[in-house]
Amino acid sequence: MATNRSRRLRKKLCVDEFQELGFELNLDLKDDLSVEEIDSFLDQFILQALEANGLAYVGGDDFGLVCLAERGSVSEKQRVAVESWLKTRSELSKVEVSPLVDAWYSDKPITATA
Repeated sequence: MATNRSRRLRKKLCVDEFQELGFELNLDLKDDLSVEEIDSFLDQFILQALEANGLAYVGGDDFGLVCLAERGSVSEKQRVAVESWLKTRSELSKVEVSPLVDAWYSDKPITATA
């Protein structure tokens, strides 16, 4: 069923040409890490992988969504930069980074204009 929405409403709903992309992370920390090592890893993750690339993270310490820190979409280059940073970390036993997905409606396909 086609829905005719005004430009203002499409922007407010983050749909069509205003679709915003992000990516999901699934991380497993090694079992033998101390609380200090986990805290240090998370601090470095936020500073070096996310903030350095203009990104934000929503979720827990093992699963979440990475999106742009301001309105807009994550680029493939930013996704690859975070994935590369995570794969170099010895604190992790598993790293899964999803392809880009709709950050607001995960069941919606990515539109060509996003």
